[in-house]
Amino acid sequence: MSASEGSEVIKLLRMRLHALNDLALTLKHVHWNVVGPHFIAVHEMLDPQVDAVRDMIDTTAERISTLGGEPAGTPGVMVAERTWEDYAIGRAESIEHLGALDVVYTGIIEDHRAAVRATDEPDPITQDMLIEQLRSLELFQWFIRAHLENSGGKLSTARQTSETDAARAAGKQARQQP
Repeated sequence: MSASEGSEVIKLLRMRLHALNDLALTLKHVHWNVVGPHFIAVHEMLDPQVDAVRDMIDTTAERISTLGGEPAGTPGVMVAERTWEDYAIGRAESIEHLGALDVVYTGIIEDHRAAVRATDEPDPITQDMLIEQLRSLELFQWFIRAHLENSGGKLSTARQTSETDAARAAGKQARQQP
């Protein structure tokens, strides 16, 4: 890998690091602010996800260091460099948080997939790390979506692109079910 390719991979990994740090904080936020009849199921489902994402954070930071970069893990750097807004939902019903988290996971997964494509040629080792992370991220989204699908397979958050719209759609579908 050339020095310029390494520099590009480091930039790409910094954004993945920020996204994963943000995801871990968001999952804990939901863990603390979820209410309603499915509280305990969602509350307990999220802690293993947080732990796994924190492992991804550590692995990503170590890969940045291995490539000669500086992993920036402070909140200020993350906020300054990220390209997305803070998670939009506060205290809310579990189904609403799950709807919003579906959108969060979709964004993380799409960006991780783009990073996998970008690292194909210059750095298959980084690519392998990202693919392994995707395996877990997609599994976690499936866990979330299992709460958002009806028996016919219709996803309440289908076509939603904002956390608030997804939360609203998930809540609406839950209220309509007998």
